[in-house]
Amino acid sequence: MESPAQFILTIGSILLLGLFTSTIARRTFLPRVTLLLIFGVIIGHQGFNLIPHVFAERFDIVADMTLLMVGFLLGEKLTKATLKESGAQILWISLCAALATTSLVHLGLMLFGFSIEISIILGCIAAATAPAAILDVVNESNYKGKFSNLLLSIVAIDDIWALILFAVGISLVKTLNGTNTGDVFFIYVALKEIGGALLLGIVIGLPAAFLTGRVKKGQPILSEALGIVFICGGLALWLDVSYLIASMVMGAVVANLAKHHEYPFHAIKGIESTFMVVFFVLAGVSLELSSLRDLGLISVVYIICRSLGKYLGSHLGSQISHADNLTKHWMGIALLPQAGVAIGMALVASNQFPEYRQILLSTVISSTIFFEIIGPIFTRLAIKKASVKNTP
Repeated sequence: MESPAQFILTIGSILLLGLFTSTIARRTFLPRVTLLLIFGVIIGHQGFNLIPHVFAERFDIVADMTLLMVGFLLGEKLTKATLKESGAQILWISLCAALATTSLVHLGLMLFGFSIEISIILGCIAAATAPAAILDVVNESNYKGKFSNLLLSIVAIDDIWALILFAVGISLVKTLNGTNTGDVFFIYVALKEIGGALLLGIVIGLPAAFLTGRVKKGQPILSEALGIVFICGGLALWLDVSYLIASMVMGAVVANLAKHHEYPFHAIKGIESTFMVVFFVLAGVSLELSSLRDLGLISVVYIICRSLGKYLGSHLGSQISHADNLTKHWMGIALLPQAGVAIGMALVASNQFPEYRQILLSTVISSTIFFEIIGPIFTRLAIKKASVKNTP
């Protein structure tokens, strides 16, 4: 077992790394997310093996805590003012991007001779994005205008569409395989996961919006903000509903109802960056680069069709909602990162269909490594290009 000294030294080194990578990121085209992931690979078991095993073993807990804060901060973007100003764009761009991505991946894989079942499952998985990576790139960027706010609002509801599409896809594949008895079980599970998360976020968000800031008038302490976020997340995990959606809804409720709602968000932002650094380094440690050896035809088709789907879908949604030209051309590129949600979906699908397990996991894991490392670069480029005229 690792010594306390090694454990403490590792934490200190990772946190200082965050400052170092932020400095490099400001001077290069590489975003901090990509640099942290690469560093995690270098110091992990596939590199110099400098990370204590206890860190890798507890990565799930760090990931859950980080994503809870990410969801809460994304919820801040879903205010009445934002929805009134950009609600149509948020709805149409997110929906069209999800549907176009699912459709293009499905059709592309079918065109290259892959089975309809595999094509449906991977098409649905392709709709998911990576909210943590996109939020970090936006926070790191100096461009805080309309495009960045719209991007975060779209990302906030992206995974809702992905979960619905995935549930429908799984039920459809079960029907094609003759194993669906008509109970549409996965649709029910998805509705329960999403509906339960929405309800939980509201139930906790309402009292939180009222009570926030009562300890010291106008200035809620950090423990107060973290407390409501982690209680929401713990209950969501216990009830088996989406903790990301629950924390996002809670954040939206607090943002809309609390008279001084900016304080709890500022408190979370003060510590969220620290969790982000640890999260992405450990994510890099957990990446299995050997999966890139499985980057065969199916993964290449998946990557190309998913990228086209995000771009064309966002362009179509922008056209329908009368978004500006910068949003039309750059939003889809900004939505390219994909991470843990996709892998989670692949694991669920592989458990339901063991005969597809190898091809599903190898495709999703290998393509996720690509999108997790390369995607944030395109997100940063898109924010830079699209925010030039939108920055106040």
